[in-house]
Amino acid sequence: MRSTLMGGMVPASLPECRETERIRADGRPQPAFREELRRIPSWRNAWSVLFLYVQTAAVVWATVALGPWSWPFTFVLMGRTFAQYLSLMHDAAHRLLFSNRRLNDFVGRWLLGYPSLTNTDGYRRVHAAHHREEFGADEPDLPLYIGYPIGPASFRRKLVRDATGRTGVKLLAQFFRSARSKDGKVRATFWKIIAVQAVMLAAAILAGYWWLYPFFWIAPYLTVWRVINRLRSIAEHGGMDASKDRRRTTHTVRQHPVARFMVVPYRIGLHLAHHVDSGIPFRNLPTLHAALCEAGYVDDSFEYASYPAIWRALRAEHVETAGLA
Repeated sequence: MRSTLMGGMVPASLPECRETERIRADGRPQPAFREELRRIPSWRNAWSVLFLYVQTAAVVWATVALGPWSWPFTFVLMGRTFAQYLSLMHDAAHRLLFSNRRLNDFVGRWLLGYPSLTNTDGYRRVHAAHHREEFGADEPDLPLYIGYPIGPASFRRKLVRDATGRTGVKLLAQFFRSARSKDGKVRATFWKIIAVQAVMLAAAILAGYWWLYPFFWIAPYLTVWRVINRLRSIAEHGGMDASKDRRRTTHTVRQHPVARFMVVPYRIGLHLAHHVDSGIPFRNLPTLHAALCEAGYVDDSFEYASYPAIWRALRAEHVETAGLA
């Protein structure tokens, strides 16, 4: 079963990496370069968090001020907002957002994870398993990655389930089941998340626009965000397989402004570089990626030219997949 479902998009051959002053022959950064890359720009990251809140407030204000004609745009943009919050939360989960650990964890939980209905500490635990061994026995996201490339009909069914909220409702039900978890920390975090959601709902009610919370926070979370999350996730690891060479476990996709705006904010799209060294803050990933290209670790032979290009490859016309709805 594993041989059938895994590795359908692993590159047939890979370029040889040249050792340089910045990159080792296996693609890892040289010690001095690695130390430089691992410096956390705390003040700049604080600005990113603050500006994210300013953006969110601006979208909400425009929704109220401009009226119904703006609502479809708001709905889509709020899905993007979840991508932004959870991309920054991802860096906080790696403890790369702020050099002060207490501040990093506070912001990661209360300002990024909890508003987005995410247990940051729980995410950190399962995400660590993902980085220990992609496609290993403890890989938490395996159902998202297996079986690619898939046929167009199967691809379409997955996206329809996401866009219509079926995937989101299923995951939301799973979240509510955590209220009865045997783990006291999980139960406590559930109620913290609920408290933050209650504050958000109360703020909308007090402002006189109660409908903002269910229709422009929860609904985009259940639909638009689920589509974005799937499209991003499969572009990261869809159809790859376990290997010591990260180029066989993780796709690389050229980054373009529209994709960075809508699907992969805060450099999360430079995912191969992130897996080469997961201790590097998001702002420094472009520098690492450029060094990897210079060393020949990454080249055009296997880097996809755009996200539409990799999504087309993920839904190959000639593939029919039985049992992978």
